[in-house]
Amino acid sequence: MDGQYGDSTRSVKSVASEVVPGQAVAPSPVPASTFHLSSDPSDLQDSYGRSSNPTWRHLESALAQLEGAPSALAFGSGMAAITSVLRVLAKPGHKLVVPADGYYQVRRYASEYLAGQGVTVVTAASGEMCAASADADVVLAESPANPGLDVVDLHHLALQCRSRGATLVVDNTTATPFGQQPLSLGADVVVASATKALSGHSDLLAGYVASAHTDLMAKVERERLHSGAILGAFEAWLLSRSLGTAGLRFERQCHNAAALAVALRAHHAVRAVRYPGLPDDPAHRIACAQMKRFGGLIAVELADAAAVHRLVERSALLIASTSFGGIHTSVDRRARWGDDVSDGFARISLGIEDTDDLVADIEHALG
Repeated sequence: MDGQYGDSTRSVKSVASEVVPGQAVAPSPVPASTFHLSSDPSDLQDSYGRSSNPTWRHLESALAQLEGAPSALAFGSGMAAITSVLRVLAKPGHKLVVPADGYYQVRRYASEYLAGQGVTVVTAASGEMCAASADADVVLAESPANPGLDVVDLHHLALQCRSRGATLVVDNTTATPFGQQPLSLGADVVVASATKALSGHSDLLAGYVASAHTDLMAKVERERLHSGAILGAFEAWLLSRSLGTAGLRFERQCHNAAALAVALRAHHAVRAVRYPGLPDDPAHRIACAQMKRFGGLIAVELADAAAVHRLVERSALLIASTSFGGIHTSVDRRARWGDDVSDGFARISLGIEDTDDLVADIEHALG
């Protein structure tokens, strides 16, 4: 029956506490740095706050359910999750492929750190990921890619990686587990920033790793222990609290994104729009084959940087901020961060405002 539930039901069930009469419906955080030790030396479930915490376990169980994985591990940020996985998988002499059109900090980490450790780092755009991965040991794909929103054929890439014994890691941040489940498409590992749509309130940093590979997850957990890239107990509790409404919020964000993409495509001030949900988008065919929802982001190109600034200034609803997935609709001009895009390229992250209000406000702000 679980597989037939909708996203909001899945969200609520994922964080539901075990039914125990007299016990609180909503679990409380356990902000402990150390725990009472058992007299049994083998009983070390909770001993020190860097190695385990019951609040983590509740969150990790929910994340695993949403990603369709046997287990998940929470981290202090999305980058902490990604870099921990890459340190475990990418060894000297290995070839690693990372997205050329994905999150720029991942490319920087690969080139500035992993390459110096003897890893051959290759960058490839989403459309070229399969070809570039022909002889790779580890492939990190991001789909839809941030910020351009191109889509990788994950099933095809997974089959290619599996045929050669390569490991496929998929960054599922933009799609979220409500938009797609990479593990069901053949990926070995999912990584994501839960800072974005899953937490949804722009008030915490978090990341996670999910996989069905028990040995690999044990190594990643060991890496987390040694590096200290942990999530605080209070942040873990806040994220668990947010997950209960994540399906509902993401549904509205996707609805708003689809409506705004259609409206902007016809607007005279907009030079180009990318959204995988548009029937004429270059990524639409592949997106339809592997995505349940097309996400809450759209990419637009305006005349120049000044046009992006005017859009925000004239709007009553838009805010200028980086990151995405929050309840407020935000605009981020990506050239300021070094992305290979035009000065007028903007990523719009749709919030949960009423759709008609939002579209009317943005159309008015564009003039």
